[in-house]
Amino acid sequence: MSQFADIFADRPVLADGAMGTVLYARGIFINRCYDELNISDPSLILAVHEEYLQAGAEILETNTFGANRIRLTRHGLGGKVKEINAAGVKLARQAVEHLKEKQAGEAWVAGSVGPLGVRLEPLGKTGLDEARAAFAEQIGALAEAGADMLIIETMPALNEAREALAAARETAPDLPVLVMVTVDDESNCLDGSSPRQAAALLTEWGANAIGVNCSSGPTTVLTAIEAMRSATTLPLAAMPNAGMPRAVEGRNIYLCSPEYMASFARKAIAAGAQFVGGCCGTTPNHIRAMRSAIRAMDAQSRVQTTGSTPAPNAETPPVPLHERSRIGALIAEQKFITLVEVIPPKGIDCMMEIEGAQLLSQLGVHAINVYDSPRASARMSAQSLCIQIQQQTGIETVLHYTCRDRNILSIQSDLLGASSIGLKNILCLTGDPPELGNYPDATAVFDVDSIGLVNMVRQLNNGLDVGGNAIGVSTNFTIGVAANPGAPDIENELRRFAFKVEAGAEYVITQPVFDLRLLESFLERIEEFRIPVIAGIWPLISLRNAELMKNDQRVSMPEEIMLRMAQTDTPEAARREGVLIAQEMLEAVRPMVEGVQVSAPFGRYTLAAEVIASVLPAPQVPPME
Repeated sequence: MSQFADIFADRPVLADGAMGTVLYARGIFINRCYDELNISDPSLILAVHEEYLQAGAEILETNTFGANRIRLTRHGLGGKVKEINAAGVKLARQAVEHLKEKQAGEAWVAGSVGPLGVRLEPLGKTGLDEARAAFAEQIGALAEAGADMLIIETMPALNEAREALAAARETAPDLPVLVMVTVDDESNCLDGSSPRQAAALLTEWGANAIGVNCSSGPTTVLTAIEAMRSATTLPLAAMPNAGMPRAVEGRNIYLCSPEYMASFARKAIAAGAQFVGGCCGTTPNHIRAMRSAIRAMDAQSRVQTTGSTPAPNAETPPVPLHERSRIGALIAEQKFITLVEVIPPKGIDCMMEIEGAQLLSQLGVHAINVYDSPRASARMSAQSLCIQIQQQTGIETVLHYTCRDRNILSIQSDLLGASSIGLKNILCLTGDPPELGNYPDATAVFDVDSIGLVNMVRQLNNGLDVGGNAIGVSTNFTIGVAANPGAPDIENELRRFAFKVEAGAEYVITQPVFDLRLLESFLERIEEFRIPVIAGIWPLISLRNAELMKNDQRVSMPEEIMLRMAQTDTPEAARREGVLIAQEMLEAVRPMVEGVQVSAPFGRYTLAAEVIASVLPAPQVPPME
């Protein structure tokens, strides 16, 4: 039997990404049997295979993940197991042969075998012998059609993985077999088995390689792989989903960026994985980025082996945090940070914003945080206002930067330009979808989300562009992110925040805090991946303002605050009560966090100044408007 080491020479090998994700993006409804497309629309499947090969994949999985009798029967296709699997191998082989004809490289066809989609005994009514027979039927068809290897993937339980592997050994004894389980958020198999237990048993049962795929994303897969490494000497594989899907404009979108998956590939290989690739949500763009990362690692390894000069695309250490910006220095020195946020004007006259920044600078505020088209509104660019504020007032700025309107190329260009003209702090945001704004028919880009953006900025800070190429002098951004302690789906918010920290975030600014209990809970739950927290503070100006934030913007607003605002009888009294509430909240959060950001609602900068006065060095604050 050919062993994996014989085929791949004990080096990092890149598999392809998701088939279903690409098909869904091309308009194939999710209620279709995707495996059957091997017969009814072979040109579409062939095109996807060829895109993955062009992106750099060396292992091409057949479009047969669900092509077992049990799953196919649900679509009335139980009698076409052999035909669909054979067609799947034929299409993948055709794509590989096209690659060879172009002398563009070599790749291998892996027969994809997914779970049966039913519970096995003793938890379900499907017997183990029935399961093995179903696997054997599919694997026999894949082997007969000429697959180079088998990938048994997304196994939820070890008993099902055992039956699939046994079927492979009985039916196709000469084919190498890679077996991958899927894991939960704690990096355990869905039947409760630990990664170490899975690794030990799959090794004992005769797999040629083992690993983890699918799951909730790169972080959990990486944790599982690290645990497996200590329990087996077999080659390991890591092929995660591109994070958890998020609803964007009515579609479920996986928002882990290509850059983030490239970073994962480097980490997985460093942790001992030989095979890397992607599962749900990954596309040829993700695989292309992962290929670049692997090539960069190969180049660096060759340099270290030969002892020659550093490779031109090797990462360089970023400038120390305390040297990058005033914010960075304050973080490094563990000093309390004060920010005030400013919204750019809807036109070209920004004198009110500049005068407000000048006032706040004189009072001792550390930096001005400039919004990037909040709530998808069309305004002066945040970058332009940041530069004008810095040039005319001398105060440092924090640039809000969203992914909504820009593709990867323009993001990189913007960031390089921002660094070259003196912007030192960036707040990485996904951005509100266009339908929330004043031009709801505008289209969104979302090439990456905030997690991917953090990865891009970190890479530029290390002297590398998106493709892993050296850019000369590195950027020196201090990297911030946002978080919402009152998010309706707090579990997803915490999960994404952890990803942001792992990607390279250095501080976080929260949404406005009115409910202290939510902030306290949030701080407790991020303790294991804590970075400096800057709490958002918003001085309310009226009861209507409070109602808008509570009902339209879904900000958690205690009834006590609503009652206090309702009891004011004049606009001036409402503003004073709003300032008092904000001051109380600032004093309450101050011992818990590393800084505060006070908003200037509707350009009322003196309100922000009055709220933040207690933590400013300047003793005088101008009278309230």
